[in-house]
Amino acid sequence: MAVNKLTSDLKKKLIQQSLQRQMKKVDADTKKPIRSLGQAEIPEKFYRFDQHPGCIQMNIMNKGAEQLGVESPFFRVHEGVAGALSVIDGNEIINFASYNYLGLTGHPKVNKAAKKAVDQYGTSVSASRIVSGERPVHQQLEQALADFYDVDDAVVFVSGHATNVSTIGYLFGPKDLIIHDEFIHNSSIVGSQLSGAKRLSFSHNDMASLEQLLKDNRQQFERVLIIVEGLYSMDGDFPDLIKLVELKKRYKTFLMVDEAHSFGVLGDTGKGLREEFNVASTDVDIWMGTLSKTLSGCGGYIAGESALVENLRHLAPGFLYSVGIPAPVAAAATASLEIIKAEPERIQKLHQISEYFITSAQQLGLDIGKSQGTAIIPVILGSSLKAASISSELFKQGINVQPILYPAVPEKSARLRFFLCCDHTEQQVDQTLELLSKLI
Repeated sequence: MAVNKLTSDLKKKLIQQSLQRQMKKVDADTKKPIRSLGQAEIPEKFYRFDQHPGCIQMNIMNKGAEQLGVESPFFRVHEGVAGALSVIDGNEIINFASYNYLGLTGHPKVNKAAKKAVDQYGTSVSASRIVSGERPVHQQLEQALADFYDVDDAVVFVSGHATNVSTIGYLFGPKDLIIHDEFIHNSSIVGSQLSGAKRLSFSHNDMASLEQLLKDNRQQFERVLIIVEGLYSMDGDFPDLIKLVELKKRYKTFLMVDEAHSFGVLGDTGKGLREEFNVASTDVDIWMGTLSKTLSGCGGYIAGESALVENLRHLAPGFLYSVGIPAPVAAAATASLEIIKAEPERIQKLHQISEYFITSAQQLGLDIGKSQGTAIIPVILGSSLKAASISSELFKQGINVQPILYPAVPEKSARLRFFLCCDHTEQQVDQTLELLSKLI
């Protein structure tokens, strides 16, 4: 029996190593220079989507998963509201795979506000806001966000990803420098690339690394932007905002904080990273966030001084040339924000259950990486195969948690990523961690 298991494990390891080699080869092939070709010589891979490197890579991954007997954990269909619990394939499961941190998606007051907006404004505003898509609910939401941040104004975009792409891409140019944390979200990287600015990254949450880059490069550029996240979605940790503000003032740069995951989560009343460090909101030049997490909608926003917001409102391509967010979404986000202000106990419950999860995981000897124990907690397993297999087994036993696999993270950092909700219970955490510790 032991010999058979050893043979099976060795076979799985060899398959996994083969998959990694194939994927690395696909990646390397895309970076090879292309010599000039005559029309008759053009290979099929340059005019067929099934020969695209991304498609080839997906096929390799799917074939490998089939060989290893691992079911895909992706695109599972939730049949209702996904919070601490969800329903998939007719079965109720404990859910650790949604951003519904404060349990406001599906809240009766939020639903009521959205339904009222549907009746009054319909499901689409049918134009960009500058043309004829402006509705009172847009202005109400933006004023509420500005008030929550204690800044002049805010502007809401139709997409969270596009908020970063359009804002960074528009405000900065080839004579500028953008310095970001190495773990920054893809949207900030794409926006930086679009801008044409020089782009440099500093070691994750390493302020000494950032300072050295500023010292070496600041004088060579006009505008300089530092970008960090309020709460990093892979590791569940956050940066030292006090040091960031000190550096941005000393080197005369702009500072942008992406609060997609920290808004409504960090701080006693959910005011995010600035409340966590007791920093004035005006010490950060650009506050960015999304409506799709604690605000239970969809889209993104920028908050800050009037000069910034009015500039974006009139000239940022992602706002100017996009339809306004649907009125029901704006109404839902505004209602969510009202509940956050009225019920700070939701944030306290989220903090308490997060602390319980991280303490319990540590007591069981689980590797939680750098997580600081608020809402996002990874369990590092060090193997993509192990992460995918354990995720699949947990799902079979009524627990939904997503694996994060190579190449999204280095192989040694493959993990399960747990998103906590204020409605999770200690019993659910105990059940999950007890089963997980047996499977590892």
